[in-house]
Amino acid sequence: QVQLVESGGGLVQAGGSLRLSCAASGSVFGINNMGWHRQAPGKQRELVATITNSGSTNYADFVKGRFTISRDNAKNTVYLQMDSLKPEDTAVYYCNADIVSRTYYTTLSYWGQGTQVSVSS
Repeated sequence: QVQLVESGGGLVQAGGSLRLSCAASGSVFGINNMGWHRQAPGKQRELVATITNSGSTNYADFVKGRFTISRDNAKNTVYLQMDSLKPEDTAVYYCNADIVSRTYYTTLSYWGQGTQVSVSS
């Protein structure tokens, strides 16, 4: 069984920073792409940033220059450093990873349970 567990969400004032973490655990053989998505109330889930296992990154336009995605392959962990936060960044943030498990030896997409980020004006 594979799990993704997120941490680091919370309440912050506009202009502040938060760092999200997401660790994969369980029967992990390897991890390909990892990423962060978010879903605000009444809106569809949207892509925030992705990172490949070699470190190539991709960002949504609305976070470029403010958010930084990174990963520690030895720890099976992906991070999202969020700076210059705005009230419109308020959402539940979900991590996602394409993981090869030791159970199936095929790549499956896994999601974390989500962590709330709230930015006050």
